[in-house]
Amino acid sequence: MTTASRRLLFWMPRGLCILFAMFISIFALDVFDGNPTLPELLLDLLMHLIPTFLIVAVLLIAWRWEWVGAVIFSALGVLYIVWEWGRFDLSAYLLISGPLFLLGVLFLFNWFHHAELRSR
Repeated sequence: MTTASRRLLFWMPRGLCILFAMFISIFALDVFDGNPTLPELLLDLLMHLIPTFLIVAVLLIAWRWEWVGAVIFSALGVLYIVWEWGRFDLSAYLLISGPLFLLGVLFLFNWFHHAELRSR
């Protein structure tokens, strides 16, 4: 494996996870709808950012233990589908669960090639 492909394989799931956390954070912007008081706004914003905090927490764990990230991201994808089944169109499930499954696969691939990726 070349140095460039090792770097790409190492950084791809981490970078995509950061982008996914940013994407999920966009959904928190609906708290600015209306005219809430400051405490209500902060509480609503905190509540809407819980999925982002969860994604970042899993990323921090997966950064060190790729196999754990693979399991948790895949489980989060399944959990979202099971929890929200029937509420949305198929595209919503693909938009949220699809990246989670992709992250699970990428971190699993990272774990399989752990020794190669960590060597110089």
